[in-house]
Amino acid sequence: MRMTQEELDQLMADSAQNAIETTKDEFDIELDGSVNSIALVDDVILNWIGKYKDQALEDNAVFTICNIYGAYVGEIFKAAIGGSWRYDESDQDAPYVVVEYAGKSYAFAGVCYQRLVNDSQIHVADYFNQAVGNSAQ
Repeated sequence: MRMTQEELDQLMADSAQNAIETTKDEFDIELDGSVNSIALVDDVILNWIGKYKDQALEDNAVFTICNIYGAYVGEIFKAAIGGSWRYDESDQDAPYVVVEYAGKSYAFAGVCYQRLVNDSQIHVADYFNQAVGNSAQ
């Protein structure tokens, strides 16, 4: 799937907006685009399981949940620190999107996946803070 940088940027901005709207509709929680709101993402990801149980862990739901919240956190990182989205197709069977900044890549959707599917002790906010710390080095 070839897309221009402009198309990728628009897709991620739209996905982040979808996270904001969906979170408000589903859980009546305001995501305001601030760095402080990233801690809410940790709760919201687990709220999906609380509300929808196993349905939240079906492939399509996992893909959507992880990508919209990954986009949301990535957009905040880009606004606060900088960087650009990159669509990585190095694994044709599992392409993914990262934020690149200062020679490093940050897989925000990946950490959302880890929290949702593998380990509820993994925190998106911690990953974000570590990424911010890495960018200052």
